[in-house]
Amino acid sequence: MLEIGERPWGKYFVLADEPNYKLKRIEVNPGQKLSYQYHHKRQEQWTIIEGDATVVLDDKEISLKYGESIFIPLGAKHRMMNLSDKPVVFIEVQTGTYFGEDDIVRIEDEYDRE
Repeated sequence: MLEIGERPWGKYFVLADEPNYKLKRIEVNPGQKLSYQYHHKRQEQWTIIEGDATVVLDDKEISLKYGESIFIPLGAKHRMMNLSDKPVVFIEVQTGTYFGEDDIVRIEDEYDRE
């Protein structure tokens, strides 16, 4: 692992961090959700590898299960939610011009982060 990030909703593991992409394995604990956010410099592709996820993409809720994917365009508002009682695990592929955690613009956050 290149990096492990502990968050109030679960954790992430950086599997690859290259100049033209970043690859993460993200675990969302039961009943938790990531902030509703968008990015200025990257787009993302999410693929569910465990559990049943609910994604909010530009105010629309979409259910995803094992093997299903969703594309998050640059600038699109999005969030991952785990409304189940089992963990949700997904693979995130980031592409764009910058992949730092400071390219997260939070619109809404359950944990009062900026």
